[in-house]
Order: sequence, then structure tokens, then C-alpha cells
Amino acid sequence: MKTALITGATSGIGKATSKLLANQGFKLIICGRRTEVLEELKAELSQLTEVYTLSFDQRIFSEVEKAILSLPESFKNIDILINNAGNAHGLEPLSEGNIEDWDAMMDGNVKGLLYVSKLIIPGMKAQNSGHIVNISSVAARQTYANGVVYCASKKAVDVISDGMRLELTEFGIKVTNIQPGLVETDFSKVRFKGDEERANTVYQGYKALEAKDIADAISYCINAPKHVAISDLTIYPSAQSEPRTVYKNL
Repeated sequence: MKTALITGATSGIGKATSKLLANQGFKLIICGRRTEVLEELKAELSQLTEVYTLSFDQRIFSEVEKAILSLPESFKNIDILINNAGNAHGLEPLSEGNIEDWDAMMDGNVKGLLYVSKLIIPGMKAQNSGHIVNISSVAARQTYANGVVYCASKKAVDVISDGMRLELTEFGIKVTNIQPGLVETDFSKVRFKGDEERANTVYQGYKALEAKDIADAISYCINAPKHVAISDLTIYPSAQSEPRTVYKNL
């Protein structure tokens, strides 16, 4: 039975992926900052598989290190790492940007991914196998106005994924970089500081992707035959042609 560690498992893509992999029989390490939500998800998924929870803020290396090192022996050998946790804050031009928002995006989307990966990769190298899935965004493909820092953080995920592939292929470790387009989750609600009315307008007039659509893609990649490695995967809803263009019927 393979073990998968999933960051950002308390909502959206991470939660959908946790549920799908539990149904497929993977042992799970589900990670997030909201301990209560993690425990609720563990109670649900434990009916299907073995589940262990880790609560930490991946923007703080000491918390990440303490959490990962605390794993019991039965969960230490991690076969799959899904770097899903991330965030978007604000939608303003650089001249009006909020420094705290910038720090949150760069620390969570870039440094946090690096922190978790740094602690998991040595074990994968030792066993000469593994699979890392990094969740980027179509924002990495085309920078858009008022979202420059978010776009930059996701471009960094693309670059990190390329670097991981160069460094890890010889150890039998696959690296997959997934770029989702518009997915209807809490993403926009977080970006707009809890303004649900504004967030809802992002998904009106067309059918956005659902979290389970990305979970399905992750499942395909990690369950592919040993000789098959999906390096990069871009997924749009059918109404979206590029990051800034969505055809809506309003």
C-alpha cells in the first residue's frame, strides 16, 4: 500500500484528492492549518484507509520540520507528495499592492512548497522511487494585470518542478506539474478577503472546473505505468481559452 502526503487537504483540490485516493486504497497523510477540519476529514476517510494528520503552517520551516519529523514509522516512507497548498491574496496593481499579501503568496506558494519538498525528497531518494505532484496554475503561463505577484509565485512553481525533474529522474522519482484554470473552490473568496458576492461573480455564466476534476487528473498521473511520466498538464474549463479569457453566457 502506497503512502501519499497531501498539503492543503482541508478544502478544495486537496480535500477532493484526499477523498479520491482514500477510495483507491492509498494510506494518507493529510496536512493543513485547521486542526478541527483535519480531524473531521480523518474520521471520514479512516473508514476507507489508514490516515494520519499533520497540522502546520507551511510558511514556517520550523513548523514543517517538526511535523514531518514527528511521523510514526508506519507513515515515514512517503511514496507520493502532492504539493497542493497555496493561496492568492488581493487583485491590485503593484503600486497599490499589500505587502502582507505579497509575503503570504510568496511564502505559501513558493517557500512552503520548497520546505515540504526538502524534507520529503531524501526519503524518496533513499528508496529510489517516488512521485511529486506540484499544483501550479495557468497564471504561470500568462501574467495578468493586478495579479503579478500571484502569477510570479506560480511561475516559480513551474521552474521548481523543472529543476526537481532534472535532479530527481535518476533516482526513479517522477515530477508532475499541473496548471489548473478556473476551479470553483474557496480560491476567489480568499483572494477577495471573504467577499462572497464578488467571489461568486468569478464563476457565473459558465461551468468552471470542480475540485474533483483536478483530483481525477492527479489520480491519472500517479497511477500511470512505471515507465510513463506526465511532466506537465494544463487543464482549462471548456469555456476558458487562456487565463484572462472566459466565454460567459450572462
